[in-house]
Amino acid sequence: MDTAPETSYEASENGHKIAYDPRDISESAERSKQPKLTMMEEVLLLGLKDKQGYLSFWNDNISYALRGCIVLELAFRGRISMEKDASRRRFPLADRNIEVIDDTLTGEVLLDEALKLMKQNEKMSVSSWIDLMSGETWNLMKIGYQLKQVRERLAKGLVDKGILRTEKRNFLLFDMATHPVTDSGAKEEIRRRVRNILTQRTVVLNSSQFLPESLDFRYLRTIAMVCAAYAANVLENALSTLGHEARERAFAQTDELLADYSQWPFGKKATGNGIGANLPQAVAEEINKNKDKELQLEVVAACLNVFTRLDSLL
Repeated sequence: MDTAPETSYEASENGHKIAYDPRDISESAERSKQPKLTMMEEVLLLGLKDKQGYLSFWNDNISYALRGCIVLELAFRGRISMEKDASRRRFPLADRNIEVIDDTLTGEVLLDEALKLMKQNEKMSVSSWIDLMSGETWNLMKIGYQLKQVRERLAKGLVDKGILRTEKRNFLLFDMATHPVTDSGAKEEIRRRVRNILTQRTVVLNSSQFLPESLDFRYLRTIAMVCAAYAANVLENALSTLGHEARERAFAQTDELLADYSQWPFGKKATGNGIGANLPQAVAEEINKNKDKELQLEVVAACLNVFTRLDSLL
């Protein structure tokens, strides 16, 4: 049952009381600790054509991958984890139930909508939630779980954050809102991070507003974003400046990362091609610093496991 928000009061300089919702304080504190963009926004941004401001009409995978990113983001933010039940190990990773462990709002509309759905309904598996939020169900009782207009709402969020702008374009018979890139530096920073992970022998992730130094799981989060971009069929857009052979190596490296991090515990093998030789160690250190968050990381592995089943990656 939803309770009415508590109201707190603070004395202003002239002695009047000012009412505020304490949740607003926790949301702004959360935002200051988190990257400027969510994983969904980063993946969508990689898929958008810079000048035209729309996604490829032929991309069938991005909607499903974006719902996977919502689950990933909630796990990284400590809102959901695998259900703490020893018998879960009898089930495949993606079929294990997740539960809400912290229902504090994040201030990101789509994340909060998904969080409320998970809180209010019975516990379900990672793959079930991604399917239901994508509208992929024959169960008429569960059609209401679909998150509507995710791409358009993410694009509008990126407009609010100053990364995109909105324009109207005429496509033959109809007008369509498009969202060209305004802040090309933001998109280039994401591309650079992707290329860094997929082409460098030693990966160093520099601190920025998109990946703050204080953030937990900076390396693991970047690996998850790269795998999500791959599942969404937009990874190519980050690698377009590479030559043919370097691009092929980058895709092979993505395959290896997806294989390693779609199992739990994560596969620890260093890749044979010398790319990202320090990644297993960097991720192991992140996990050791956050021993109490292993059930959250199991959800991350399960999401990547779901991505491995997408037709585009088979």
